[in-house]
Amino acid sequence: MRPFYLYLMKFRQPKESDAITKFANHAYEDHGFPKQSTDYNELSSYLELNADYLESMSVFDQAWEQYVQIEEGLLLGDQE
Repeated sequence: MRPFYLYLMKFRQPKESDAITKFANHAYEDHGFPKQSTDYNELSSYLELNADYLESMSVFDQAWEQYVQIEEGLLLGDQE
């Protein structure tokens, strides 16, 4: 499973068109972001304590859900 950070970076854009894009842009500039993590609890705790740029944890939850669905799909696709 690739790190969540790598998935999130797909959403970086110069023009922040939605909350996930804004999250990705700020996470890119956050040098303390746990870039190798695939653990929901680790990422959630970090964001709750350090990410004043995240307007709501629901943005992280939405991005995480998409990440899990894609990663699980990739893993299932590799087994076929």
